[in-house]
Amino acid sequence: MRTATISRKTSETAVDVTVNLDGTGSYTISTGIGFFDHMLEQLSRHSLIDLEVKTVGDLHIDQHHTVEDTGLAIGEAVAKALGDKRGIRRYADALSPMDETLTRVAIDISGRPYLVWKTQFSQKRLGEMDTEMFEHWFHSFAQTAGVTLHIETLYGTNNHHIAEAAFKGLARALRQAVEIDPRKADAIPSTKGTL
Repeated sequence: MRTATISRKTSETAVDVTVNLDGTGSYTISTGIGFFDHMLEQLSRHSLIDLEVKTVGDLHIDQHHTVEDTGLAIGEAVAKALGDKRGIRRYADALSPMDETLTRVAIDISGRPYLVWKTQFSQKRLGEMDTEMFEHWFHSFAQTAGVTLHIETLYGTNNHHIAEAAFKGLARALRQAVEIDPRKADAIPSTKGTL
């Protein structure tokens, strides 16, 4: 089983994350930010990665530390569960439609963290979540997961749909990228021999 548990404790947050890359998309999510919980639930359900997240953060200050540290912990757990990445497909992409919105997500589990973010919001908040924190979450996740991640909203007007399409797109791309390729299950997918 490709599983991992990460506990990240700082003076600002306490985050506990467990992932199972070969799961069924079951989840238990609690971050104290309702809309954020909803997005992480989408990530789990559509990636088929089981995800348990418990974050207690300094929300009396703002959402920054809670969102950032949750992204760092989830990314770290995914990287740990992948191990040496032997046999994975590595590359994947997804077009994620949600009503009037269409988002493109591409991922390379390369060991080289990078985020290209071409998504904008026309309002500052969704529910109680600051929309500027979405980019920061994806950046934090990419850093510790060690992935190159490109996210682009091709078009869309509804802010809820724009955010959700990004998370669902990541979920679908991640599901493919972490899968074991039966044609190369014993090989690391790189000419370098390491990722």
